[in-house]
Amino acid sequence: MGTSTRFRERVYAAVKRIPPGKVCTYKTIAQMLGCKAYRAVGGALRANKHPMIIPCHRVVCSDGRVGGYFGRKASAKKVKLLKGEGITITKGKVLGFGGVLWR
Repeated sequence: MGTSTRFRERVYAAVKRIPPGKVCTYKTIAQMLGCKAYRAVGGALRANKHPMIIPCHRVVCSDGRVGGYFGRKASAKKVKLLKGEGITITKGKVLGFGGVLWR
């Protein structure tokens, strides 16, 4: 198992802990792993082959923007999944971001 695979597995383990109806940021996931590689967190999530088990749609940008989903910069599917969990999205951002932020 290579370093990148271990990193991905650590990212996935952290993301699996985010409860429905909450979001976390790429930066916070990186900090949980003891690093500053938040872009690498995004890369790991792009490679996620099990989106229903590893809910990568719950990971958003630090400013509350929804961010990408599977390599797409804007994704109606990510927005739909978040809304399905009760998160309100307005103009591409999580409404009430602080209230749904998980750490």
